[in-house]
Amino acid sequence: PSVFIADMADEALFQFLHNEVIQYVNSAESGETENGRCVSKLENMGFRVGQGLIERFTKDTARFKDELDIMKFICKDFWTCVFKKQIDNLRTNHQGIYVLQDNKFRLLTQLSTGKQYLEHAPKYLAFTCGLVRGGLSNLGVKSIVTAEVSVMPACKFQVMIQKM
Repeated sequence: PSVFIADMADEALFQFLHNEVIQYVNSAESGETENGRCVSKLENMGFRVGQGLIERFTKDTARFKDELDIMKFICKDFWTCVFKKQIDNLRTNHQGIYVLQDNKFRLLTQLSTGKQYLEHAPKYLAFTCGLVRGGLSNLGVKSIVTAEVSVMPACKFQVMIQKM
């Protein structure tokens, strides 16, 4: 029971911190033209955090055999460590594009499910896009990560691998 309470507290703190970071960056970059800058700053913050986290999570892990193996690690272990659940669905076209679907994305659950809140979703997804991109970067995979939401709180993260 005490572990469960600690997990809930950790999750609540993470969500609170995430919301405060969004509010802070958003207030520093207020205005319509700065909205893209706000998303970019949040994505860059996530990138640095993702780099650091992947370093810690993989220090005792065997080498990955291929790109798909890395993506499976991101969807299972990495996602579980950060969001307390695995990705619900991973799809690939086997040509460097992966779609990670989370049917109940924790950082969107506090937003209302109303359509008017969809416009705020990019700010709530930018940090996570950076998190994934930063993690992949530290594993030697250069990528572009984007997210889309059609029905809250479900979202899809698209990872396009960039061949070097």
